[in-house]
Amino acid sequence: MVTFGYTIAYVADVDKALSFFEHAFGMQRKFITPEQDYGELSTGATTLSFAAHSLGQANLKDGYISATDSATPLGMEIALVTTDVHAAHCAAIEHGATELKAPELKPWGQTVSYVRCPSGILIELCTPVAS
Repeated sequence: MVTFGYTIAYVADVDKALSFFEHAFGMQRKFITPEQDYGELSTGATTLSFAAHSLGQANLKDGYISATDSATPLGMEIALVTTDVHAAHCAAIEHGATELKAPELKPWGQTVSYVRCPSGILIELCTPVAS
């Protein structure tokens, strides 16, 4: 059996990435390496991690597309679930995110918005999906 352990986003500044999520969404920092090239946030069952571009370049010799440097968001997102999308959306913008789509009620009853954080990561803010 394989389980989903964590997501790592390569960013220009690990400490700044952690700080954005701490201040905008109230997440707790688990740790950051002394070199400040890798850090993790406590987010519930799955860990959200950030690594410096230098680590990404060392791990992937042929490179990768940097969300930090890309003019448009990458074709993947981090979805953060909340009961108050409007408040989370406003907090993200207040702490430096760029609004991509204001909160919207979807036909299936879920409220969803999209922002891009200062590190370039596409974030979906959404209410839980009713089962």
